Amino acid sequence: MYPHKATEEQHREHRIRSFQPRRGRMTKAQAGALDRGWEQYGLAIDGTPLDLVELFEGRPVTLEIGFGMGDTTATMAAADPTAGILAADVHTPGHGNLLQFLERDDSRNVRLAAGDAVILLRDMLPDASLAGLRVYFPDPWPKPKHHKRRLIQESFLELVLPRLAPGALVHCATDWEEYAEQMLRVLCASPELENLHPEGDGTGWLEPAEHPTGSVPGYAPRPGWRPMTKFERAGLAKGHVVHDLLFRRR
Repeated sequence: MYPHKATEEQHREHRIRSFQPRRGRMTKAQAGALDRGWEQYGLAIDGTPLDLVELFEGRPVTLEIGFGMGDTTATMAAADPTAGILAADVHTPGHGNLLQFLERDDSRNVRLAAGDAVILLRDMLPDASLAGLRVYFPDPWPKPKHHKRRLIQESFLELVLPRLAPGALVHCATDWEEYAEQMLRVLCASPELENLHPEGDGTGWLEPAEHPTGSVPGYAPRPGWRPMTKFERAGLAKGHVVHDLLFRRR
């Protein structure tokens, strides 16, 4: 059964969060997929330690935080069934929607985690257990007074790094320029991470006079294996510039 109670109890823990708990209204199709698939694919973020080797049958596991409606997650899972994806989110309709995609594609390499990713990282994942981390288009919390709620900051990185195995890939993407700068500062400040594209992404962000080469140092070219997300399309429609950041755990 979907762990509504377990996820609600987490929200009583007093600390600043990078998300707003959202149950949301589900379609009948999403609710049906949740009923059929949660026992097989889902788990509650309740503090119970996980055995990722057993859970993913020995596949290398990438943690994806905030998968939205699941279309990108499902596409990447189907493209590489040898890789495991632990997809964490708090949005119930998104869980149902992703389960529909997994049913459609008969994908067996994804597990959905309902609840707070900080609890998942802090209490449930062993050290050096992750082959990667993906954070695509997290809430930018644009107001200065809310910047403390952003996910990608020093305290979060301190929690993540011990869970990453050597060689693990950290991949972030955002269409919010000021948040991209913060992500770059935080990731570059860690001696345990190597920027895979320090020379820049080959595309323009600032005016050409400010970046004569047309590149933005530190950002990566958009990887062809990352599908375009709904949030990315919405940002591009508003004239935003999308930036990818690719780092590797030393």
